[in-house]
Amino acid sequence: MGVIELGLRCPQNVNGIASDPQPDWSFDKLLSELNSIDKELSLTLDFPSPFTKTEPRDLKASKDKRGFVMHVSDNDSDSDVDAENSLVASGRRFTCDELYMSDDSEDGVTLGMQCHQLMDKAGLAEGAVYELTNEFRLSITDAVRSKISSLETELVNENEKFGSLTTKIDKYRELQHERERKLDLQYQRTIAEALDNHLTAVQRDHEHISQLEERRIRDDMARAEAKRREKAIQEEKIRQERIKAEEEAKLRSEMAERAKLVALEAEKKAAEEAAAKHASEALDTAPNAGKDSKEAPRPSVRNIIRASENALELEKRRQQIYEELSTKNKALNQDYHSLGKLIGRLIRTISATMENIRTRAEEIIKLINSSQYPQSISIKLFAEKIVSNCTNQRSSNAIFAASRVVVIVTSKIPLAMDIVIAELNRVCIYTVPKHISYSEVAFRTKDDYFKAIGYMEVDGKIEGLDEYVERLSSYMKLYGALVQTDVGGFQNLHGTKEGWAWLARFLNTIPANLFTAVALDSFLGMAGYGMYCRYKNQFEKLLSIIAGDFLNALQEGGRESRSAKVSKVKMSIRNYIESKQYMKEPEGLQLRSHLDSHVYC
Repeated sequence: MGVIELGLRCPQNVNGIASDPQPDWSFDKLLSELNSIDKELSLTLDFPSPFTKTEPRDLKASKDKRGFVMHVSDNDSDSDVDAENSLVASGRRFTCDELYMSDDSEDGVTLGMQCHQLMDKAGLAEGAVYELTNEFRLSITDAVRSKISSLETELVNENEKFGSLTTKIDKYRELQHERERKLDLQYQRTIAEALDNHLTAVQRDHEHISQLEERRIRDDMARAEAKRREKAIQEEKIRQERIKAEEEAKLRSEMAERAKLVALEAEKKAAEEAAAKHASEALDTAPNAGKDSKEAPRPSVRNIIRASENALELEKRRQQIYEELSTKNKALNQDYHSLGKLIGRLIRTISATMENIRTRAEEIIKLINSSQYPQSISIKLFAEKIVSNCTNQRSSNAIFAASRVVVIVTSKIPLAMDIVIAELNRVCIYTVPKHISYSEVAFRTKDDYFKAIGYMEVDGKIEGLDEYVERLSSYMKLYGALVQTDVGGFQNLHGTKEGWAWLARFLNTIPANLFTAVALDSFLGMAGYGMYCRYKNQFEKLLSIIAGDFLNALQEGGRESRSAKVSKVKMSIRNYIESKQYMKEPEGLQLRSHLDSHVYC
């Protein structure tokens, strides 16, 4: 009996789903299986249609080539065992107990029917498995979908939380960056300020060091200059001593010649005095008119010289000092033109500031006390330059400034005040006060008279009336400013007391004319304020005498009293008294001193 081998292939899985899952799977394997199922479901959602008998199964499509093998042999007993052992399948096992095999055709037909029945039974079993698998798949799909939905929800929540946290982190990072930027900016500013302060301090230290160095250099230069000057002074002193020794030898040989010169000058002076005495031999004496018993009596109209005895005595004493100084200077027989130019330049540069006044005064004092030049020469040149310079000044500021310099210099060198006043008396007789009347007996010509009262001769000609009156006014303004100028810390050797004496002598002895009126007007304009501050009512009484007696006498002076110049000066004096200008500080006085004559007010 031949062997019939029949191969039957059964499907192991359908659409990736095992028909007979292993019962011993672990939980992790089950989860991996579910994940694979979910992955398959996500790839395809279409499933094959349910199994029907109308469509035969394609058993050859299985991966496992090993099919269902049946052996038919003559040995029936062994057939069952062989058939049972020969059935091998990966997914399921099938037992074919009802299959009957025979050698004849009937047996073949019967076998085919049995195979059909077996296939039907197998299709029913597979459909049941498929249904169960489908239900299981649906339940697993629902569970997976719910799990996926919950996981997606959690993932969305986690994403939202992550996004919010990320936003917060970004904001915090920006805030931190802004803080760091501000801190860096503040730190940079602090560093810049510290650096600037350090550089400023360094620069200040350098400047201080430079100033100290410059000061040291100046001090060294000053010491070197002082040593040089001291050496020059010593050399000059030695030279002067040598010159003096030589001059003494010359003076002894020239003594006779100088005696002759002095005799000639004495004869000339005696001749002039004789001429003056000859003109005044017939003078009559008059009762005293002044309050001071020492004042000279008023002379008659024929007198040539009108002045008080005290004024003439003071003038004579100062003139003797002046002549002795001049004689001493002539004996030196040297040219000091450069010294005169130096003193003149110092006086011309005097300005109306306290610093300038003190500086110029100190320079002049230093120059006078210098051993480089004889003091007598320096004093005489100072007096000449200070008096001549006042004629070039038109403002009271400059005149007050010059008077302050005179006060400071003469407080240190008293002899200089006598020489300055003597120089003023020499160039302007009304500073004595003194008046000289014209007399044909005493003066041969008018020019001689003009020279006697102070006219200057220029290029062989006598100056005009206007020029003389202007110079007279300048001299009297300097004298008036000198009288009332007080400088703190320095003594005025010719102050308001001498000014009061001058005014009393002037009113008691001086006649009223154009020259005397100009002198009085200029003096009051400069010294009236200081005299009022000190003497008050007494000064006002003198002003009332001037307004009455002096101005009336000036008006009754004849043809001269009717001239325009006389009328002008008369109006100026009257306006000064009536408007009480003597109660106001003159222009330039306050600008030059903190404590002038108004301290007596």
